Amino acid sequence: LEPRYTPLVAACLCLAEGGVNLWVIRRVPYTEIDWKAYMQEVEGFANGTLDYTQLKGDTGPLVYPAGFVYIFLGLYHATGRGSDIRLAQYLFAGLYLLNLLLVFRIYCRTNKVPPYVFFFMCCASYRIHSIFVLRLFNDPVAMAILFLAINLFLEERWSWGCLLFSLAVSVKMNILLFAPGLLFLLLQRFGLLGCIPKLCICALLQVVLGLPFLLVNPVGYLTRSFDLGRQFQFKWTVNWRFLPEEVFQNRVFHAALLLAHLAGLGLFALHRWHSSKENILTLLKDPAKRKPASPRLTVNNILWQASCVFPLNIGAWIVFILFSSNFLGVCCSRSLHYQFYVWYFHTLPYLLWCTPTTKLGHMPKVLLLGMIELCWNTYPSTVCSSLSLHICHGLILLQLWYGTAPMLVSHTPPPSRKPTAMSKKAQ
Repeated sequence: LEPRYTPLVAACLCLAEGGVNLWVIRRVPYTEIDWKAYMQEVEGFANGTLDYTQLKGDTGPLVYPAGFVYIFLGLYHATGRGSDIRLAQYLFAGLYLLNLLLVFRIYCRTNKVPPYVFFFMCCASYRIHSIFVLRLFNDPVAMAILFLAINLFLEERWSWGCLLFSLAVSVKMNILLFAPGLLFLLLQRFGLLGCIPKLCICALLQVVLGLPFLLVNPVGYLTRSFDLGRQFQFKWTVNWRFLPEEVFQNRVFHAALLLAHLAGLGLFALHRWHSSKENILTLLKDPAKRKPASPRLTVNNILWQASCVFPLNIGAWIVFILFSSNFLGVCCSRSLHYQFYVWYFHTLPYLLWCTPTTKLGHMPKVLLLGMIELCWNTYPSTVCSSLSLHICHGLILLQLWYGTAPMLVSHTPPPSRKPTAMSKKAQ
C-alpha cells in the first residue's frame, strides 16, 4: 500500500513481464490485422512515391502523419520487408517493456498509486499484451514516445518534451488529446509569449517530417494525415454499440460530442487545473509581469499552488492535468476501437488513485479497473459492454471532479512553510 515501494514492485513486475511477453509470443497465435497494410504503405515510400494520396495498403489509404512512415520504414527494413513477423513481435515486446519503464518512472515521481495496483496494470491485462505483441499496432509506438515526453516535462525539460510530444503526434493523432493539458501547463509556466517558442518546436518538427510529401502534394498530405473528420466503421466501435448505426454516423452527434469535450476541458481548466484566486486569463501574461500580489512563477510557487490538490508534489499536478485532458477526450471520442485501449490504459491507475480513498475506497477502484478491462475484452462489443464502459468512465470523471476540488489559496505561501528542497537543475 506504500507508494515508496513502487521502484521495487516495478522491478519485479518488469522481470515478470519479460517472461509473460515471451510466453505470449511463443504460445499465442499471431493475428494479422494492420501490420501487412503498414508494410505496404511504407513500401510505397521506400520505392520513391512521395504523393501521400498514392500510399495505401490492403486496408485502405495511409491516414497517419509522416513520423509513422519513417518509424515503420525502419521496422520494414529490420524485419525483411515486414516478412519476419516473429522478429517484429520481439521488437514490440521490447517496446512494451520500455513503455512500462517510462510509465513506472512517472508513477514514482507522482508518489500517488499504491504498488499493488500495478499488477492490474501489467500481467493482468490480456488486451494490452495483444495490442503490443499479437497485433503490432502503431498506437503503442505513439504512446511510448508520449510517455517519454511526459518524463521530460517532469524534469523541467520543456523544449525536449515538446519535441518528443510532436514526434508522438506524427505517429498517430490521438496524442492531440493531451494537447489542451500541455497548452495549459506551458501557459502556466511561461505565459503566452514564453510558450510560443515551445509551440513553434512542435510545429517545426511536423513541417520537417512532412516536407518530402508537402513539396509534392501538400493538400494531399494534410488531408490524408490530419483528417479530423474521418468516419469510423460501426462494426468496430467499443463505446457506442448501444446506439443505432444511423445515430453513430450522424454529424450532429459528432458535433455534440465535440461540444461536450470542449465543455469538459473548459470546466476542468477553470475549476480543477487552475488553483489560484486570479482570473485564468492571467496565464496569458509573462510570469514575471503578473500582479505584484502574485509572486514570480518559480518552482516553489508552482508547488504551493499545486499543493491545493496534490500536496508537495508538482509532478502529480503536471501528470493530473495531462492525464485528465486525455481522459476527457477518450470519454467524448466518436468511436473507440480495440487498439485504442492503449490510449489511456496506463493512465487509469493514476486517475483512480490520485484522489483520496475517502472519496472512493480501494475496492471500488479495483472493481472499476476490472470492469473496464472486461468491457474491452468483450468481442464483439455489446449494448451491455458499451453502456458499462460509459458508466465506468462517468464514475471516474465524478471522482476526479469531487476528489480534486481545489481550495482557494493566497498568492504568497505562508511564512511558516519550509522552503521546498530543489535540485541544482531546478534552481
